[in-house]
Amino acid sequence: MKLKMTLAVAALLTMGLSSAAAHADTVTFTLTNPYQFDSISGGTLTYDATVSAPGSNGAAVFLNGDSFNVTAPITLNDSDFFNEFPLSLAPGTSFTGDLFTLTVPPGLPFGTYLGTFTLLGGANGNASSTLGTVNFGVVTPEPSSILLLLTGMAGLAMTVLRAGFKENLRGREY
Repeated sequence: MKLKMTLAVAALLTMGLSSAAAHADTVTFTLTNPYQFDSISGGTLTYDATVSAPGSNGAAVFLNGDSFNVTAPITLNDSDFFNEFPLSLAPGTSFTGDLFTLTVPPGLPFGTYLGTFTLLGGANGNASSTLGTVNFGVVTPEPSSILLLLTGMAGLAMTVLRAGFKENLRGREY
C-alpha cells in the first residue's frame, strides 16, 4: 500500500512539474514627469504616462483598472486613465497619454507630498493583477520663496524696461 501511495505521489509531482510553466505577460509603465513643483498655491497638476507591452508577450495585456495612494489633503482624479487609455495593448505596442490629475488645495503647507499609482489588469477583461506601480510627488514651496521669486522677476522686468527706455531717449538710428 505504501508503495502504491509513493508511486501515485511521484506520478502527480512528475506531471505537475513537467507541465508548461504559466507565463504572465507584462507591461512597462513610466511617468513622464513623476515629481512636479506646484509653483502657485493651489491648482491642478497632470501626470502623463507611457505604457508599453513588450514584443515578447504572447497575447494582449488588458488594462482593467488602477489603485492609488496620495498624501492628504491632495486629491487624485483617475478619470483620464479610464477615458483615454486603451482597453488592452497588443505585443509590441505602447500608449502615451494623461494618466491622472492631482488637485493641490490653496494654502497647503510647505513640503513634499508623495503617492503611488498602480495599473491593474492581465490576460483578460476580468484580471486584476498588478501590472506596474510608479511613485510620484508634489513639492509645494514656502510662501516666502514665491514672494522672493516674484520680486526678482519684477526687478528683472524693470531693468529690461529701463534699458529699453534709455535706448529710445538716445535716439539711436539703425
